[in-house]
Amino acid sequence: MKRTTILRIIIPVVILGLIGAFVYAVIQARGGQQNDQKKHVLTTFTVLADMAKNVAGDKVEVESITKPGTEIHGYEPTPGDMVRLQKADLVLDNGLNLEKWAEKLYQNVPDVPHITLTDNVAPMPIAEGPYKDKPNPHAWMSPANALVYVDNITKALSDIDPKNADYFKQNAKSYKEKVGQVDAKLKMELSQLANEQRYLVSCEGAFSYLIRDYGLKELYLWPINADAQGTPQQIKNVVETVRANAIPAVFCESTVSSKAQEQVASETGARFSGVFYVDSLSGADGPTPTYLKLLEYNASTLVDGLKGD
Repeated sequence: MKRTTILRIIIPVVILGLIGAFVYAVIQARGGQQNDQKKHVLTTFTVLADMAKNVAGDKVEVESITKPGTEIHGYEPTPGDMVRLQKADLVLDNGLNLEKWAEKLYQNVPDVPHITLTDNVAPMPIAEGPYKDKPNPHAWMSPANALVYVDNITKALSDIDPKNADYFKQNAKSYKEKVGQVDAKLKMELSQLANEQRYLVSCEGAFSYLIRDYGLKELYLWPINADAQGTPQQIKNVVETVRANAIPAVFCESTVSSKAQEQVASETGARFSGVFYVDSLSGADGPTPTYLKLLEYNASTLVDGLKGD
């Protein structure tokens, strides 16, 4: 065979080989880049996002579906929420019937897994109203329950990003220590209240877990935000109890109207002493930019209000 003929055969084969090797290298490089990309996690509301960020650190991107100040019980998902969900690797929700609206998202984007953070939390029942005996969803208001949330977050992040599992566990350990410190601070601060002052009067019955943990007494206008809010009968019941027990201060929550509770204050002579943060953080420039700040702020607001400070 002539040399020119051999070259005509060999050169195209070599070129094809080089092209193949180049394409393979590009594919491998892109795959490596994809593998190095951070996982993206959505949460249903801002409190859960803050907890998750403390565990995720800089290894996972965490974002809340709802914005600060949103009333999450009756939230209506937007088309933008659907787009974000399609890009997510995982959704973290509270469960206990809090985010019924999230079921619409899960049905439309079934391939994105979701984890419920109240698994292994012993729920307290709602005491009255249309949702009587259903679980009270506000379990995160107990620092003891928050430790369970953190454990569930740690496992969920480790499952989707196993190479950083040790990192998540270390962050979780550090964060749980901070939760414990806030728990001790709340016990000390709330222990200052005399027995006759230990009423926490709120708009929504969102404090049952906290009240149980710290030996307070519970009084609210409506059991849960999904119920009717500020009806004449609800106001009458609270007015009578506030008068009978000479309760000095009443409060509401940041995500609902305080008008009904202000009426209670007006009719009883009690002080309306501000708002608590429950379903939402305040945002970075507000008084409760983190979950731990939320717990501390609520306790201080309660003590200051009842003492008249």
